[in-house]
Amino acid sequence: MSPYAVLFTSLCFVFLFQYSLADNQVEALMRWKKNLKSSTNTLVSWNPANPNPCTWFGILCDNDNQVTEISLQSAMLEGPLPSTLKPLHHLTTLVLSSMNLHGEIPEEWGDYQSIKMIDISNNYITGEIPNAICRLQSLKFMHLKNNSIEGSIPTCIGDLSNLISLTLYDNQLNGHIPKDIGRLNKIQEFRAGGNHNLTGEIPLEIANCSNLVKLGLASTSITGAIPSSIGNLKNIKTIAIYDSNISGHIPKQIGYCSKLQNLLLYKNAISGSIPSNIGRLGNLKILYLWQNRLVGHIPYELGSCPNLEMLDLSINFLTGSIPTSLGNLSRLETLVLGDNHLSGIIPVEITRCNSLTDFRVSNNNLSGELPRGIGNLKSLNRFHAYQNTLTGSIPECLGNSEKLGEIDLSINRFVGSIPEKIFSLRNLSILILFSNNLSGFLTPNIGSCKKLFRFRVNQNKLCGIIPSEVGSLKSLNFIDFSDNHFVGRIPSFVSCSSLEYLDVHSNKITSFVPDELPKSLQFLDVSNNQVKGILPSSIGSLNKLTKLSLGNNQISGRIPSQIKSCNKLQLLDLGNNDFFGEIPKEVGQISTLEISLNLSCNHFFGLIPNQFATLGMLTMLDFSHNHLSGNIDVLSSLQSLVNLNISYNNLSGQVPNTTFFRHLTPEDIVGNEDLHFSNDTSNTAHHHHDIPHIMNLITLILICIAVVLILFLIALAQRETEKSDVYSFGVVLLEVLTGKHPLDSIFSGESNLVQWVQGHLQRQDDLSEILDEVLRGRLVHTPEAREMLQVMDVSL
Repeated sequence: MSPYAVLFTSLCFVFLFQYSLADNQVEALMRWKKNLKSSTNTLVSWNPANPNPCTWFGILCDNDNQVTEISLQSAMLEGPLPSTLKPLHHLTTLVLSSMNLHGEIPEEWGDYQSIKMIDISNNYITGEIPNAICRLQSLKFMHLKNNSIEGSIPTCIGDLSNLISLTLYDNQLNGHIPKDIGRLNKIQEFRAGGNHNLTGEIPLEIANCSNLVKLGLASTSITGAIPSSIGNLKNIKTIAIYDSNISGHIPKQIGYCSKLQNLLLYKNAISGSIPSNIGRLGNLKILYLWQNRLVGHIPYELGSCPNLEMLDLSINFLTGSIPTSLGNLSRLETLVLGDNHLSGIIPVEITRCNSLTDFRVSNNNLSGELPRGIGNLKSLNRFHAYQNTLTGSIPECLGNSEKLGEIDLSINRFVGSIPEKIFSLRNLSILILFSNNLSGFLTPNIGSCKKLFRFRVNQNKLCGIIPSEVGSLKSLNFIDFSDNHFVGRIPSFVSCSSLEYLDVHSNKITSFVPDELPKSLQFLDVSNNQVKGILPSSIGSLNKLTKLSLGNNQISGRIPSQIKSCNKLQLLDLGNNDFFGEIPKEVGQISTLEISLNLSCNHFFGLIPNQFATLGMLTMLDFSHNHLSGNIDVLSSLQSLVNLNISYNNLSGQVPNTTFFRHLTPEDIVGNEDLHFSNDTSNTAHHHHDIPHIMNLITLILICIAVVLILFLIALAQRETEKSDVYSFGVVLLEVLTGKHPLDSIFSGESNLVQWVQGHLQRQDDLSEILDEVLRGRLVHTPEAREMLQVMDVSL
C-alpha cells in the first residue's frame, strides 16, 4: 500500500473515531435531557441536529472537542441527577447547583474518573452519599450543601486523597464524623454544620488535616470537648462550631493556631476559663463565645489581639472587671459583655476604641459613673448598660456620639436630668432610661429626635408637662411615661401614625382626648392619674386597642355605647372611677375580652346585661362596689372565668350551681344580702368537695405556661416570629396568671413577660411569686396546689 493510502486510511480512522466519540457524548447528554423539565426552554440548544455538543448551552470542551465541563448553575430545570455521563471521559467539572433537581446521587457517579469538581448544592437531593463517590481519586471539590441528604458521612471519605473542599452543611446527615477524615491531608475546607443529627465527638484525627483553613460544624449535636490537637492546625483561619453540644474547656493549644481569624463557639456548654494565650492570636478578628458556661476573668491578654473586630462574651458566668487592655483594640467594632457577673467600673480606656459601633455591658454588677470620655466614640451606634448599679449623672458628652441609634441605661441609679444634648442625636431610634432616679423636665428639644421609635422613661422622678413636641415624632411606636410626676394633659399624638403603645399611668395627668390619639394605638394605660370629666364617645375610634386601662381616676358619666367599636379589646379596666348609670349592653358585645374586665368601685346600677353571657373567653371579671341588682344567672355561661368579684352590690337570687361558682369564697359575694348558694348561705361544704376540679384547672393552666415557655425557647432557636397563635394564646394565659401585661415597666429593654417568668424558675424563686396577688392567696395554700406549681419547674 502506498504511503498516501496509509495516510488517507489513518485520517479516516481518526475522523470516524472522533465522530463516534462526539456521537456518544451527544447521546449521553440527550438521554439526561429527556428526564428534565423546563418551562423556559433552557436546553433548546441541546439538539441532535447540531452534533457538536461544544456549542450547547452550559457545555465547555477542550481543544479536541471533548466535553470537560457541564455548568448549569441556577438553570430552571427539574428532574434527577444525570446517571448517563460515563461516555464523557474527559469530564472534570459538574456544576448543577441552585436548580430544581431531586432524587438520589447515582451510584454511576463513581465511574466519572476524570471528575475534579462536583457541585449539586441548593437542590432537593435525597438519599445517602453513595460509597461509590469514594472512587473518584481526582476529585478536589465536592459541594453537596443545602439539600435533604440523609445517612452518615461515608467512612471511605478518606480515600479522596486529593480533596480540597468538602461542604455538606444544611442537610439531614446523621452519625459520627468518620476518623478517616484525618486522611485528607490536602483538605482546606470541611463544613458539615446544619446537620442537626450529626453526633459524636470531633475526631482527634482532624488535627492531621494540616492544610485545613475552614472548619464548620455549627448547629449539630456534636458533643465532647474540642481536642487539644486542634493546635496542630497551623493554617486554620475559621473554626465555627456554634449552636451545638460542645462541652469541656477551650484548649490552651488554640493559641498555637497562629493564622486563626474567626473563632465562633457560641451557644454550647463550654466551661472553664478563657485561656490567656488566646492573646497570641495576632490575626484574630472575630471571637464569639457567648451563651456558654465560662467562668473566671476576661483575659487581660485579649488586648494583645490588634486585629480583633468583634468580641462577644455575653451570657456566661464571667467575673472580675473589664480589662483596661481592651482599650488597645483600635479596630474593635463590637464589644458585648452583657449577662455575666462583671464588677467594677467601665474603664475609661474603652473610650479609645474609636471603631466601636456596638457596646453592650447590660445585666452585670458594674458600678461607678459612665466614663466622661464616652462621647469620644464617634462611631458608636448601640450602647446598652441596663441592669447594673451605675451611678452619677448621664454624661452630656454622650450626645457627641452622633451615630448613636440605641441607648439603654435602664435599671441603674442615675440621677439628674436627661442631658439636653441626647435629644440632638438625629439617628436615635431607641432611648430607654426607666427605673433610675432621673429628675427634671422633658424639654421641647426632644422633637429633634425624628427617628425615635421606642422611648421609655418610666419609674423615675421626671416632672412638668409632657412636651407637645413629642407628638411630632412620626416614627414613634412605643412610649412609656408611667410612674413619674408628669402633670397636665396628654399631648396630641395624631401625627404618630405608627404609635401602638402609650403608658402614662401613675402620674398626675388631668385629661386626655381620644380624638388626639392615633388610630394605630393598641395599648393605652392612663390609670392612677387625676383624669376628670366624661369618657368621650370618640373612644370608639381607637378600634385597634387590645388593652385599655383608665382605672383609679375621677372619670364620670356613662360608659359610651361606642365602646363596642373597640372590638379587639382583651382587657378593659374602668375601675375606681365615678361612672354611673346602667352598664351598657355594648360592653357585653366585645367578644374579644379575655384577660380582664374591671368595672369595680363605680356607681353602676341596674341589671347585668344579658349580652355578658357571650363573653366566653373572659378570665377575670370584677363588678364589686357598685349598686347592681337582679340575679347573676347570665354569668353561669362564662366557662373561662378564673376570678370573679361581685361583692358589695344589691344582687339577689341563687348563685349558679356550676363548678366555678361552687368554689367562690364568701369574700367574692359579700355585701349582697339576698344572694345565696343553693342549699346554704355558705359554700364551705362545696369548697373542699370541689378541690379536684380546682386542681384540674390549675394543672391545665400551669402546664400551658410551661409549654409556652418551652415553645418560646424553641422559637428563639429557630428564629420564629412571636406572633404565632400558640405563642399569643400562651402570653394571654401568662397575663391572666401573673397580673402583668407583656411590656410591663418591670421588664428591661430586652426582656419580656415570658422571659421574666422563666427567670423566676431559673433562679429557683418561690414559684407562687409569679402569680397575681389575688390568685396567689387562693391557689397556693393547699398541698395539691403546691404540687401543681411544681409542674412548671419539672416541665422546664
